Amino acid sequence: MTFNRPFRRDSGTRTTDGRHRRPRTRGAPGPLSRRRRLLLTSATVVSAVLVALLALRNVSEPSAAGEECEPTALLEPPCGAWFGAFVPHERADLEDKVKAYEERVGRKLDIVYTYHDMSLPEGTRREGQLLTPEEQRVGDDRMLLLSWESKWWGGTKKQQPTWKEIAAGELDASVIDVQAQRIKDYGERTGKKVFLSFDLEMDTRTPDNGTPAEYVEAYRHIHDRFRELGADNVVWTWIITGYLNHADLFERMYPGDEYVDWIGYNQYNYYRCHATDWLTFEQTQTTSHDWIRENISDDKPLMLSEFGTAVDSARPQRQAEWYAQVPRVLKDLEGVKAALQWNYRDPGPHCNLALANDAAWQSLRTVVADPYLNQPSK
Repeated sequence: MTFNRPFRRDSGTRTTDGRHRRPRTRGAPGPLSRRRRLLLTSATVVSAVLVALLALRNVSEPSAAGEECEPTALLEPPCGAWFGAFVPHERADLEDKVKAYEERVGRKLDIVYTYHDMSLPEGTRREGQLLTPEEQRVGDDRMLLLSWESKWWGGTKKQQPTWKEIAAGELDASVIDVQAQRIKDYGERTGKKVFLSFDLEMDTRTPDNGTPAEYVEAYRHIHDRFRELGADNVVWTWIITGYLNHADLFERMYPGDEYVDWIGYNQYNYYRCHATDWLTFEQTQTTSHDWIRENISDDKPLMLSEFGTAVDSARPQRQAEWYAQVPRVLKDLEGVKAALQWNYRDPGPHCNLALANDAAWQSLRTVVADPYLNQPSK
């Protein structure tokens, strides 16, 4: 069973069915400068839901309707933030899985997140085919974030693309141009743009895929090739892990303001998955956010491209309490214009990051009803 990019990104290997198997080598998140524990008095599942309701007392008033709140040409919502998710699925059942998630969370997703490799987009194998028919149907009334990886899942070592090869144009005719044309055609047919990320969490992929400089050249080549071919309906999204022990890599692997429209980062409360302390939503997000604003860009729209939490088996309501804090914290993260929940697992024990129980679902359901996360789309 091949899910659409089921496992976390890193420089490990793929199994023959396209799944990602790799060791956890980057360890716990780097030091967080603003740690502070929130006093949580809930002790039951019922009280967890009440915490979610109380969190909404601090939300802002609904955004004023009108043109001032319509998304920009780069899909930035001026008055709040988009809500999206990665929903595990097989390619053929994407629509059903997305609708089931939406039914449970009580609203339509603004952004649906999917993954693809760079295998040849031919025959019945669709991992290398951006904008599958299912994705296009989901995209009828949602935005799409396509994560494109310089991998051939399940392919041989010789088939794995390198950044150097991509930058030199060696994949243009067989892969890059084909996908650029697909995205261009989609835009011409529907008038829609897509978020596109090339090698998200690239800070975990060097040196296996190449050097930081080679990544930058590969990214710029893909960007420029799309532009040359007229695929101008792409919102270029650069996504890092956000772990600040990789800060030097982030700076060396940033393609430049003219090549990046949005910046994303993926931070979690891993807890026992990484043998760390329990971290609040605020603790997982704020330090990385502030570093990006100070060192990479002070004005690009930002995306929490993946966020979530493990569970605490000793306190089943704790996951619900964690999600209840999202709206308050999100509004204090200057420039964060999208937040995408990761509703799946990481490899390893204690690494299931999906919503674990009814209390967690009810908490998230309450959170995503916040007016701040309900913005008008074109």
